[in-house]
Amino acid sequence: MSNSQFLYLNSRDEFYRVDVSKIVYFESDGNYTNILLNNTLKGTVCMNLAQMQQILADSLKDGASVFARVGKRHIINLKYVFHIAILRQKLVLSDGENFEYHLNVSKDALKKLRDVYISGLASALEKSLDK
Repeated sequence: MSNSQFLYLNSRDEFYRVDVSKIVYFESDGNYTNILLNNTLKGTVCMNLAQMQQILADSLKDGASVFARVGKRHIINLKYVFHIAILRQKLVLSDGENFEYHLNVSKDALKKLRDVYISGLASALEKSLDK
């Protein structure tokens, strides 16, 4: 038995059962949200990105921390961040082997994302030096 955690998304006409570890990012499309997976599958649900954020928080509890809102249009899986290009306003999400997604994201949102990683690395380094 695997330790996969699933997200269940149900609407009037459709139902999705998605392995959370396979979600690369969510993208806003008006009142719809596209779900993009690491095997290039794509699903669309009838809810906006704010509603999707709430579902992630309610369904995954602490597991939702692997996802971060980046700008107005995206919620990304932090474990797939490969490259942040602030000046070009590009974010590349990849597993380093099988896929890569290129997203257009504002400079401000990319700076905040970079700072999350830098502060996380700094605190991890501090913890390891304290031991």
